[in-house]
Amino acid sequence: MSIPDLSRFQFSGGETAAPIADLSTLPEEDKRHLVLAGIDVADTNVSGAFMQLNHADVHCDTRREGLELMDIRAALKKYDGLPRHYWNLLSPDKDDVTRLAHEHCNGGYFVRVKKGVKLTEPVQSCMFIKHSGAGQAVHNIVIVEEGAELHMLGGCSTSHGARDAAHLGITEYYVEKGGKLTFTMIHNWGSSTTVLPRSAGTVAAGGQFQNNYILLNPVGSLQMYPSMDLDGEGAVARFNSVIVAPTGSYVDSGNRINLNAPHTRGEIISRTLTTGGTIINRGFIGANATPVKGHLECKGLIIGNGRMHAIPELDSCRDGVELSHEAAVGKIAQEEIEYLMARGLDEDEAASTIVRGFLNVDIMGLPAPLQRAMQEQIDTLNAGGGM
Repeated sequence: MSIPDLSRFQFSGGETAAPIADLSTLPEEDKRHLVLAGIDVADTNVSGAFMQLNHADVHCDTRREGLELMDIRAALKKYDGLPRHYWNLLSPDKDDVTRLAHEHCNGGYFVRVKKGVKLTEPVQSCMFIKHSGAGQAVHNIVIVEEGAELHMLGGCSTSHGARDAAHLGITEYYVEKGGKLTFTMIHNWGSSTTVLPRSAGTVAAGGQFQNNYILLNPVGSLQMYPSMDLDGEGAVARFNSVIVAPTGSYVDSGNRINLNAPHTRGEIISRTLTTGGTIINRGFIGANATPVKGHLECKGLIIGNGRMHAIPELDSCRDGVELSHEAAVGKIAQEEIEYLMARGLDEDEAASTIVRGFLNVDIMGLPAPLQRAMQEQIDTLNAGGGM
């Protein structure tokens, strides 16, 4: 993966923003952009909410016992640098992105759910860029302690007027014994934004990690390849992604699971659609213990003149492992169109129905209002000429 030139972005010395006590007071245009990133600022059915605007933490609200939520810079002061968690799963010297993020960290969140606490409502986090040329470098840490449960809902967006911005996001996930973390990330960055996340996690015995990723709107350049280590017996990891790349978007994304302990299971399911952009779809499952099971499924649909490149990988040198993969790239089959047309749909309606079924977010276990919003976006994509 080549890394674009980041020298033109302003990662330090940026404008500070005043705290926002009530996110519902944001300008209506900003709220519309955030809704498309899965964040409803009027939603009160959340366990906590965090928002970063450019380089400033402008909102942090914890509403449930057993949940700790704060700016990463405050957490580093409170916990003496977080030596067991900060830059523990990723190295600052990994690449130019991690080096720059380490040098110019200007925010991010620290989330900890205490032992045995099961949060029934999600924690919302929002990374928002409002100024052209801004570079946002954040470091996030999520800790789910033994037997605890958390659904983290992360939305990332630029405002309508922000041009040529960059987001560098370092995230480390820690799921302790028997813990459960569902992390849903929805991006609405804009057609001139450079997005470079770097993420890694570890899951202890009996723990579960599910990652949902949704990108339905244009992005300038996106490059990400989160890695999850299943280090305890019986740990489980699942990655689900739904990605659309219109003309002008370049997306290089994938997921990696390392099955490091007996009876671990990993699954990577991706649905990608190009309507003119480029998508490189990667996936890797490696078996380093036995018995383990892993399945990788990457399917891509091409509409128009886009490019799709699928790279599935399975790796093991042990007996007693079960690893499988399915990969398919192609256009909508004419017989599928004709089948639906025979039942009363015109050609555009038939194509839209097929795309709607292909970009299915039902498997992600999203809250019902968010699932409806995502489906409405897909319907708008079809109606808006993306076909």
